[in-house]
Amino acid sequence: MTETRTPAKLIVLDMAGTTVADGGLVERAFARAADRLGVEPGTPDHAEKLQYVRDTMGESKISVFRHLFGTEERARLANTAFEQAYAELVDGGLVTEVPGARATIEGLRADGHTVALTTGFARVTQDAILDALGWRDLADLTLCPADAGGRGRPYPDMVLAAFLRTGAVDDVADTVVAGDTAYDMLSGRRAGAGTVAGVLTGAHDRAALTAHGATHVLGSVTELPALLAEPGSS
Repeated sequence: MTETRTPAKLIVLDMAGTTVADGGLVERAFARAADRLGVEPGTPDHAEKLQYVRDTMGESKISVFRHLFGTEERARLANTAFEQAYAELVDGGLVTEVPGARATIEGLRADGHTVALTTGFARVTQDAILDALGWRDLADLTLCPADAGGRGRPYPDMVLAAFLRTGAVDDVADTVVAGDTAYDMLSGRRAGAGTVAGVLTGAHDRAALTAHGATHVLGSVTELPALLAEPGSS
């Protein structure tokens, strides 16, 4: 009996919350950045800004800080402080893979799929995470917002950059996007990806993922190969 293989696709995977477990480091790094800009912990201002950070998980961090701190100078100061704090926490061994993520990515590539890892962090932070996990050669491509013209999620730019740079598929509908945030879902849908899968290992719940365009909701990225193997999967 001839084995039926899933047609090769471009798989665009988010990092923190989807393939990487960071144990709330985003909030801890934000607290350090906010302190540097004089936002005192325990104040209503701090609580309001922290909630915005939670609500916009997945968005380019510089965009978040532009909203929170108003001027470009203050936004860049906050972003630099955030990136430094996050890198220090990463160096402290506080990031791990989402259980089974590495094996899943290796399996997807072995099945002929092309895998890109994307993030809302700056390149220096993305590289620190990849180095901490030993993931430098795990994926076919890694992208941060600066690699796609500077616009991160919810814009479709990183997904489309992966499509253009890899040349892995002829139709953007043969792209699969997976992430843990509403912005991942929006980015995938705006890019025209055929499958936009939310995962429940990160920031947002099933309702938020579905409301922002998820075609499927999975418990973990490890369920993605089975989804792709289903008859008629996009």
